[in-house]
Amino acid sequence: MDDQFSDLQDCIDYHFSQVKLLRGALTHSSYANEFDEAGEDNERLEFLGDAVLELCISEEAFLRYPEASEGQMTRIRSRLVKEKSLADAARVLHLERYLLLGRGEESQGGRTRDSLLSDALEALFGAVFLDGGYTAAKALILRVFTPFWPEEPDVRASKDHKSRLQEITQQQLHSLPVYRLLGSEGPEHAKSFLVEVELSDGRIFQGRGGSVKKAEQTAASRAVQALESPS
Repeated sequence: MDDQFSDLQDCIDYHFSQVKLLRGALTHSSYANEFDEAGEDNERLEFLGDAVLELCISEEAFLRYPEASEGQMTRIRSRLVKEKSLADAARVLHLERYLLLGRGEESQGGRTRDSLLSDALEALFGAVFLDGGYTAAKALILRVFTPFWPEEPDVRASKDHKSRLQEITQQQLHSLPVYRLLGSEGPEHAKSFLVEVELSDGRIFQGRGGSVKKAEQTAASRAVQALESPS
């Protein structure tokens, strides 16, 4: 049943002892909703993989750029783990070929959508972590992101509002912002997510977007505007 994933395992140079984890990482919610035998979708694995990815990239940035400041490492990490970068990395692995999508999502071009590809890649990292541990997950993440690291640590993030907000709140409030997903609406192929970011002084800003990460960026942008242009 899972022979279809053998090429992918060769591509990532990791072979699962529990192939059901790999299958789960590639199962979109639209497929799980349409087919009873599909099992759980990849959202829980994505949650885990996101955390593993952030730790691996943070550790590698710390080791790769010994002279870099906290702000520089934050900008590098944000550039690497943003949705577009993850989707580009997923395409290098041809992950779109292996996604399990429902009929509606397939017909709407879900196989090429950045949000689905980035989510699936994070879920893949989570699946490898569960199957082979942190060492295996880190080895895969470092292989995948090898072409994406900047030569120098002084990376300017023009539209990374989350990183900018983190820098400002550390300087002004000596704390970090807290993001919360408030909900989502719309069909699977065109969902809109609502996120809020709360600052330690009690101020709350909201943002909407086609993915959780985009919604977070919108909320962060509004918070940055308020902090940089106090009334």
